[in-house]
Amino acid sequence: MTDKTTAADTSSNTEKNPDDWVSGDEPMTGAQKSYLQTLSEQAHQPDAFAEDITKAEASKRIDALRSKLDLGE
Repeated sequence: MTDKTTAADTSSNTEKNPDDWVSGDEPMTGAQKSYLQTLSEQAHQPDAFAEDITKAEASKRIDALRSKLDLGE
């Protein structure tokens, strides 16, 4: 018997909603901060960047900016 699981089938297991992260309330990481700042500048949306947001909020903003800039997954 072969395993017919595809990447699409497992995506829900590998990606958690940032609201469900155990560490989501912690301050954003240095990498998130740098990336969010870069994306907000590229998207001409300086208000998308803030120094004092959580990991979860940073992830949501990064996803939104990536989508706006059509950077895909």
